[in-house]
Amino acid sequence: MTDQPLADRTAPELFTWEFATDPYPAYAWLREHAPVHRTELPSGVEAWLVTRYADAKQALADQRLSKNPAHHDEPAHAKGKTGIPGERKAELMTHLLNIDPPDHTRLRRLVSKAFTPRRVAEFAPRVQELTDHLIDQFAAKGSADLIHDFAFPLPIYAICDLLGVPGEDQDDFRDWAGMMIRHGGGPRGGVARSVKKMRGYLLELIHRKRESLPADPVPGEDLISGLIRASDHGEHLTENEAAAMAFILLFAGFETTVNLIGNGTYALLTHPDQRTRLQGSLTAGETGLLETGIEELLRYDGPVELATWRFATQPLTIGGQDIAPGDPVLVVLAAADRDPARFADPDTLDLSRRDNQHLGYGHGIHYCLGAPLARLEGQTALATLLTRLPDLRLAVDSADLRWRGGLIMRGLRTLPVEFTPTS
Repeated sequence: MTDQPLADRTAPELFTWEFATDPYPAYAWLREHAPVHRTELPSGVEAWLVTRYADAKQALADQRLSKNPAHHDEPAHAKGKTGIPGERKAELMTHLLNIDPPDHTRLRRLVSKAFTPRRVAEFAPRVQELTDHLIDQFAAKGSADLIHDFAFPLPIYAICDLLGVPGEDQDDFRDWAGMMIRHGGGPRGGVARSVKKMRGYLLELIHRKRESLPADPVPGEDLISGLIRASDHGEHLTENEAAAMAFILLFAGFETTVNLIGNGTYALLTHPDQRTRLQGSLTAGETGLLETGIEELLRYDGPVELATWRFATQPLTIGGQDIAPGDPVLVVLAAADRDPARFADPDTLDLSRRDNQHLGYGHGIHYCLGAPLARLEGQTALATLLTRLPDLRLAVDSADLRWRGGLIMRGLRTLPVEFTPTS
């Protein structure tokens, strides 16, 4: 006999390939029967999964849950099994996803000065230019893999431009990022090597830019130059801090957008009524449905399945469950955003949904700094695809698609499509 609760003994199997294809039934079960559920992750680390919206929102804002992996109670051999593969060995830990106030407050304020909504708005024409250029590469073929040919390169080239990576180096970044995005199914060592190469390159680039930085900012100055220039009461970012910050802006800024575009396009192709509504709205020159539609796609099948790691620094209770100091806590954004206690008809895709305070980009002090850029890229990508390729359709059965099996992100490996060729 066991004293384990019935809910835990009958919990659905998590983190299998079948689960990756459609995790939402399992999350619905957890919300109802075990809303704060302790489980062993594929890495062997045990963590609490938080699945209800109210609990998730509380946990995301609770400063007793630290972002610093030093608070993890796992033995030394388990260190490095949380966070981004390779970031520890590459000395890239000092970034916004791994630190708490007051350092988080200082660094976020410094980065915010170089990453403003105004800068994102000024970048809109470049995002449109990149979008059209990529579609031009396959429009005449009548078919494409929208992940490889479009959703993946668009945010890579956009964030490289924003950071100030020279054009001749951007293909290297694309290769390194390609290895990083395959971390769910590829060799972990390969990811670490790519992260290390990226760190070396960023440190060299930051040093070069620092040496040649003009005394006064110039119009359209790139983000790395802005990071170098940014100061708070005279305190500048160190080169290591700037490298870590540029790295996380790249990492967090590209994979989330790859998945937003890929998952969003797939959702529209499999919900023809919603896709037709959006195309009609775009044809009429309206933007309202596109704006609410992006928020709904973020809620319905968003790019970030689980929020990044948190660690309890003291005893606390979430959803009636006691959490011990040192325990890892993972907030399941995908489950919270389908919680029927918060969203009416949560499993229905409704692009015109108004009351949509989803958690797709987090909540609290760690709310995603790059959310405005991701929204811009997502809106531009989807609007342009649907306008230029109006009869876009899946080239394979949905059952043949494969999802990447990573822990934090949720996205398709490929998205083969067909359409009438255009010149």
